[in-house]
Amino acid sequence: MTEAPGNPAGKPGRRVQSVLFVCNFNAVRSAAAEALARHYFGRSVYVQSAGVRSGEPVDPFMIAALDEIGIDAHRHRPRTLQELEEWEGLNFDLIISLSPQAHHAALELTRTLAAEVEYWPTPDPTLVQGSREQRLDAYRDVRDLLAARIRRRLK
Repeated sequence: MTEAPGNPAGKPGRRVQSVLFVCNFNAVRSAAAEALARHYFGRSVYVQSAGVRSGEPVDPFMIAALDEIGIDAHRHRPRTLQELEEWEGLNFDLIISLSPQAHHAALELTRTLAAEVEYWPTPDPTLVQGSREQRLDAYRDVRDLLAARIRRRLK
């Protein structure tokens, strides 16, 4: 039994062999999801991430939040869906979108790809204001939310 496209519940369907995480810029949420999935699943699941648009560097708060749990994301370089398609193609079993704009782009991809799409609404920690610690807490919350969902969905 496979999941219906866009199933937000993350119920297990067939075993996922390749997953693409998509968000707006590939600098925070999708970059973190890629790093987390690689950490938890190594080479048993092929993992990539991309953004709908380009222009943002990797966010240092997300790098710090991942460092705290022993995941090194310093080498991540943001890329767009278009860049990823040009470099290696878009051949994924599952596309997980983490923002509304990314979800729209993922659904557009299914016109030409036979991939399942799931939307995981994920807060944007870059919108949080306050002290460094308050801002970092927002990134930790996103990291922990993604970690739990990834472990549950890809196991």
